[in-house]
Amino acid sequence: MASGPGLPDSLVLEIFLHLPHAAVLNAGLTCWQWFAVSRDEFLWKELFYSYYRIPRSVPRHPAAVSWYREFKRLYDCIPCVEVQTLKEHHDQVLHLAFSHRGHRFSSCSKDCTVKLWDTERPDGTISLVHSSSMRQFNWGYTQFSQFNCDDTLLLVSGVYLGPHHSSSGEIAVISLENYTLLSRVRNKPYDVFGCWLNETHLISGNLHWIGNMTSCTVLWLNKAFQDIESENVNVVKRLFKIQNVNASTIRTVMVAHCHRHDSPDLLLDYEAQSQARALAQEHGDSHQHQPLLFDLGTSDSEDDDDEENEEDKRGEMRCSAHVPHFSSSGLEHIRHGLQSAGAHELELEAQVARLMGRRRTKAPDPNLMTPSAPGEGEDKTYLLFTTGSLTYSPHQIGIKRIMPDQMTTCGPVLGEERSTEEFFDSLDHVIDIHGHIIGMGLSPDHRYLYVNSRAWPAGYVISDPMSPPPIAEEIDLHVIDLKSLREERRSLRAHRAFTPNDECFFIFLDVSRDFVASGAEDKHGYIWDRHYNICLARLQHDDVVNSVAFSPADQELLLSASDDSTIKVWRSPRMVRLAQSPPRAARPRNLLSSLLARRSASANVNGKP
Repeated sequence: MASGPGLPDSLVLEIFLHLPHAAVLNAGLTCWQWFAVSRDEFLWKELFYSYYRIPRSVPRHPAAVSWYREFKRLYDCIPCVEVQTLKEHHDQVLHLAFSHRGHRFSSCSKDCTVKLWDTERPDGTISLVHSSSMRQFNWGYTQFSQFNCDDTLLLVSGVYLGPHHSSSGEIAVISLENYTLLSRVRNKPYDVFGCWLNETHLISGNLHWIGNMTSCTVLWLNKAFQDIESENVNVVKRLFKIQNVNASTIRTVMVAHCHRHDSPDLLLDYEAQSQARALAQEHGDSHQHQPLLFDLGTSDSEDDDDEENEEDKRGEMRCSAHVPHFSSSGLEHIRHGLQSAGAHELELEAQVARLMGRRRTKAPDPNLMTPSAPGEGEDKTYLLFTTGSLTYSPHQIGIKRIMPDQMTTCGPVLGEERSTEEFFDSLDHVIDIHGHIIGMGLSPDHRYLYVNSRAWPAGYVISDPMSPPPIAEEIDLHVIDLKSLREERRSLRAHRAFTPNDECFFIFLDVSRDFVASGAEDKHGYIWDRHYNICLARLQHDDVVNSVAFSPADQELLLSASDDSTIKVWRSPRMVRLAQSPPRAARPRNLLSSLLARRSASANVNGKP
């Protein structure tokens, strides 16, 4: 029986616009006409904005090739499927860190071990390859780790238990060739954490109280190999000496190599994106790198055979630490002093310390933070850290530029090059967050700094540095452009924290090419898309999620660490499906090769050569 005339494409499109995306994909399997309509760009643009609830003022990602592909990327490439749970730790897991190659990662825990894991097993699972206990060095627990640039050394930071119940921090350097301990460096307070400056040198801190609620932080450059090569070889050198006021201290140091700004993974400023595109079209230079674009596609067979393999279109949508407290032993010293001395004497002492600091602080150089001119080729290195000026809770990002002659321990050791009056270093730049900072992370290109904070009430006036403002339960994730030194867009928000301001602990976040992820105290990890500013997934744990980490080799692999003593491994629905599907034979890519293959197969059946 002859079939009647089909519906016009315009009517089919109008019907599809009222269907959810899964129904559109299923309807596209009915016939070739409906399949063609189900791939209409206007249709998927409407589905994209309505499904993800993105304001229409936000443009499509500049590297996206189609609205359908962009919908599929956010739907199918988020690492939100739990594929493995690692239970080798016996206490709260506080921090995770990948090697730069992505072939290994490390984990730190309240059980006082640092463990190394292999991610390159043939079956795709993750396995433990080494575990080191730091208990023998009188550590209370390990809290942070970081691989050096060439993945040959591991920096491990922890809490050292000293006499009379005092505690400070310590940093250990472990060789990844034979897992031997190469050096140990004292680190105070312990939430400075420490970081690598380059392959062979690391940064640590030391804190000295010099008056009522006034201290100074000395940041040290340490050689990783501290064996005695010669009595004339320095293994440590002072980088900066910075005065702290109102009981604040420097914490959470990290290094940003700003030469990588020249080829950023992503531009978050929409206006800058448009200007960059216009400039590229005006010059028409195909040989220059386009800084605002990067490849969103993949080369796996599933993407190549997208139209022939529709099973993924019916798939379901993805599943919907305590690191040391910021209050250090120094605060206990302050509280004790407040009880044993008169308020007038304490205020006088603080005023004298602040006056000395102003008179003996090296004047800032405004040229240090200016961007390099095009073609100048200067590699700038910035030291980033949390600090404060109003209260002891960290509420500011401090920035110091590290000059080329400061990259090694060679030269003057204790600052002999300074004049007598220039006793302290000034900060080159300060960014106020107006809230309690509880986490920081750099984008892979070091262009953007992501900051977790819990906001203070608007207009709150701090009258007592020892009584910081109350903080919100909602965690704001700020995005700071380290090139323009300004905050971009609105803050990301979805995660929560509940501890009060005097008990806040660090929640480590991580940033990949496309995504940013963070833990939270509500027993979940969260993933956002960096371009669209939307939350894409919640990752379930049984307790506080302290740390998350993307694989630098594959952003569709994510780890999360929790107070429930586990590390969970998350992969994208696409990768899970590829891992479960049997390998397929290679298919001819053109008509001629297909005909030749069929002819050859027919000849073999007939027994012909």
